[in-house]
This record gives sequence, structure tokens and C-alpha cells, in this order.
Amino acid sequence: MRKQVAYLGPKGTYAEKAAHILSKLANFQTPIFVPCNGLHSVIKSIAYNNCDAAVVPIENSVEGAVTATLDALWKFPDIFINQAIVLPIKHALISDGEISIISEVLSHPQALAQCSEWLSENLPNAIPLPTNSTSEAVNMVKGSKFRAAIGSKSLIQIEGLKELAYPINDVPGNCTRFVLLSKDSYSRSANIASFAFSLISNKPGALLKALNYIADFGFNMSKIESRPSKRELGEYIIYIDLEINKQNNVQKYIALKNQIKPLCKNFIDFGNYFSENIELG
Repeated sequence: MRKQVAYLGPKGTYAEKAAHILSKLANFQTPIFVPCNGLHSVIKSIAYNNCDAAVVPIENSVEGAVTATLDALWKFPDIFINQAIVLPIKHALISDGEISIISEVLSHPQALAQCSEWLSENLPNAIPLPTNSTSEAVNMVKGSKFRAAIGSKSLIQIEGLKELAYPINDVPGNCTRFVLLSKDSYSRSANIASFAFSLISNKPGALLKALNYIADFGFNMSKIESRPSKRELGEYIIYIDLEINKQNNVQKYIALKNQIKPLCKNFIDFGNYFSENIELG
């Protein structure tokens, strides 16, 4: 049966590129790609078994964690990360008009944030307007001379618009990590282990004790992030990525989890998976 893979649509987004690459790495045979309107729709499609897999952004090198993805992983503990890739992100300013008369700039909030300095210097009077995706933004500026969108250059050909400026992201090395999610927990190979936990007691040293276990086992944390539990003020969920290598392998990670779990009110393992950098042509 052909796999259905959900992603943040419509066509032309970096998420679509990531979906194609991750599906190939996962050896999906002729997958069916399902564009969704909004990140929550992507997550729900896999959580409620409407699709076999989903591709979502989880982290950007400029703006940090994609909190909607982190919150969804905690909310739906039966979803696992199977694979990850890091894509370079280069944004273009796209429009039907000329840059001198642009008064509104539309895009996904992350894209707007990643280009905020360029916009303040080059279009200081333009109003930034958030959309569900970069593709939606490009579609919304068609036929308008005073509106522009931020998105991938590939969208220019799809929508028949023109490039006003490229690249416009503030940081040249801007990149985003995308993950492949499914209900299956497996890994052919792994260089990252991801998990999250909330502590039994919110006392001095409680978090430090858990982090000391990680240090004692010799693991390097490539990411640590805290998110509010949404239940009460001052209660947080801690998200951690660990580097997996020959010395600190998956079996050692299992032993580490057994040490940390007694300290936790809740502990969710998102899986062991391989992450790699991808160069786009």
C-alpha cells in the first residue's frame, strides 16, 4: 500500500521539499503527498491516523524551536520521530509589483522573523502579515501590485510571479530541521535521541540531578528546551536531544532513561533517529 505523507502545504514550500527527501530516505515506494493547511492540521493527520506519516519543521537555526511541533509531540506520545534532515533556507521577495510600492509583506511567521532585519532596512513602512505557509502567502499576492510575499524561489515558477530580491534572510547560514513522524518506533541507524520529561517535584536541584545523569553517562546534549506544561504557572516540560555515537550508543541511552525516569512525573521518548544535512541544488 502506498504511504500517505502529510506536510505543510500547499505545493512549493520547503516542507514539501523535505517531505520528498525524507520519504525517499525512508524508502517509501511512490508515496502520496498530502498538503495540509497549517501545522496543527499536519500533526492531527498523523495523530488521528488520516495519514501514514507526516513531515514537520522542528527547529530553525535563527528562530529556534518550532514550539507547535514540540507541544504536539508531548500531546500525542504515540508519535515518533523516524528521520530528520537539515535544509538550507534562502528566502526570496516575490510579487507582481515593484519593490518601490510594496506596502504589505505576507509570509509564514517564521519566514517573516527570519527576514525581519532586511525588511526593516529595505521596506521599513511595509506591514508584515502572517499566513499559514509561504505558499499561501505567494498565492495571496497574485494580481496585487502593492503586496509581496516571502518564500522559496521555486514558488515564482509555480505562481508566475517575479523575484524582487534574493536572498533576503538575515542570516546566510539559515537552515531548518525537518522530521519524519509516524506511529512506528524504529531506527535503522541513529545519531540523535530525543525525549522530554516533567519532574515529580519542582525543587532546587531537581533538574540538575537529571542533567547530571546525562553528564555521568558521557552524552552530549545538542539541544535543551523548556516549554510550559499549560497546566499551571511555573510547571515546565524539558525537551532534550542527545548525540548518539559509538561510545554513547542506543543501549547506553536505554540505561540512561532508566536512571532519569524515577525523577519524572511524565517521560516521553520520541525515538532514536538519523539526522543529516542536505544541500539543495
